[in-house]
Amino acid sequence: MPETLQPDPKRWTALIFIALAQLMVVLDATVVNIALPSAQASLGISDSNKQWVITAYTLAFGGLLLFGGRVADLWGRKNAFVVGLLGFAAASALGGAAVNTAMLLGARALQGVFGALLAPAALSLLAVMFTDAKERAKAFGIYGAIAGGGAALGFVLGGVLTQYLNWRWVLFVNIFFAVAAVIGAVLFINEPAQGRNRNRLDIPGVILASLGLVALVYGFSRADSSGWTAGSTLSLFAGALVLLAAFVVVEGRVKAPLLPLRVVTDRNRGGIYLSLGLAIIGMFGLFLFLTYYLQQVLGYSAIKSGFAFLPMVGGMVVGSTQIGTRLMLRVPPRLLMGPGFLVAAVGMGILAQIKVDSSYATVLLPGLILMGLGMGTAFMPAMSLATHGVRPEDAGVASAMVNTSQQVGGSIGTALLNTLATSATASWISSHKKSAADLANHDFVNRSAVHGYSVAIYVAMGILILSAALVFSLVNAGVQNQPEKTADGDSVEDFAVPVIAH
Repeated sequence: MPETLQPDPKRWTALIFIALAQLMVVLDATVVNIALPSAQASLGISDSNKQWVITAYTLAFGGLLLFGGRVADLWGRKNAFVVGLLGFAAASALGGAAVNTAMLLGARALQGVFGALLAPAALSLLAVMFTDAKERAKAFGIYGAIAGGGAALGFVLGGVLTQYLNWRWVLFVNIFFAVAAVIGAVLFINEPAQGRNRNRLDIPGVILASLGLVALVYGFSRADSSGWTAGSTLSLFAGALVLLAAFVVVEGRVKAPLLPLRVVTDRNRGGIYLSLGLAIIGMFGLFLFLTYYLQQVLGYSAIKSGFAFLPMVGGMVVGSTQIGTRLMLRVPPRLLMGPGFLVAAVGMGILAQIKVDSSYATVLLPGLILMGLGMGTAFMPAMSLATHGVRPEDAGVASAMVNTSQQVGGSIGTALLNTLATSATASWISSHKKSAADLANHDFVNRSAVHGYSVAIYVAMGILILSAALVFSLVNAGVQNQPEKTADGDSVEDFAVPVIAH
């Protein structure tokens, strides 16, 4: 057994830059939401294409995350981290300089490609650098707060930049984040050498997984414009099913799989990936609806809309760093995640009560606080348990599965709940319209939109309740206060090798 050595003394400083990179990636999933109305007007983006400004990013991101995670395992997590940062910055510069819809959508997709390399590298660096139970709880508490709260914080930053500069700066700002994180990575991140995966890349697995995930998310997007029973929609869903089924078969037979099935067939990790993905479906759909509700119905400015989400960020930070971190070493993860999702569902139920003249203080504020508190409490143990006990050579792909469940969930949430809201709005108009003049009535249009939002938020609430049920049914891990064990029963510290500070 190799001698266990002291952990890298720079690990806590390194965490700052890993967290900064994660913040940039998570921010970018939502920071564009606030700027979307301005970008749409500036570039003449059609209503049918506006959601693709969001979906192009999450689609490329979700489709390539497994590939990115395995590349990080093969190539080195620090290397993947730095290249991902540089590529993300370049794609952001391209998007900020966009002169038409195609250029913006292409840049957003390119951001997703490099994000798919960067995000699993960041989480797997965290997983291999922090193996002590108490330190791991603190590190993942910080990371969980950023992963959850960063999405909501994106609305604040998006509002400030859009109002005081212009929408292009929601993309340009990533350059500053990336440069700072690259400098920090070079100076402070020393990746443990153990667990580098030396096997060949599973090319068939990459192709099948990427195409399958893209087809799945695109199918939900097509359902919005073409309908659930349209041939194109059903073909995409069928294609996704065939591709992903083929992926599972291939992974069970190849010598060096892209996604070793042991990573996802573990009861706890499988439960985490599934419940987390469902919860994100609800949360990301809510972001889109509330943004348009605040700006188009209540008449909030971009910056006011952004600050309206701050209580949710605060709730996430408290839930993750105070409740999650303090209790993770004392209670099983399911007793944090399950109740967390249920508290978030209560918040959703309150938010579903919105009207055209709702008070922020009596409806939005309590709903957002409970949403943030619940999701923050659930995220923290989920992030930690999803990478707990995996073999060191699988750390990247296990981390990628966390991000995959989030990003695919985000894409599906935006598309699925937008479809449901649009359908509910159309039904309301059909049953309430007395004449064509109603469609020109501002109050009538707002009431129809709010009805659609409310229906979709109720569905999101149901999804969160389902997430909680899955946690209680599948996740049975004990308290995470023991040394990490791999699937083979070896302590993670047993893989330690000398870490040389530079």
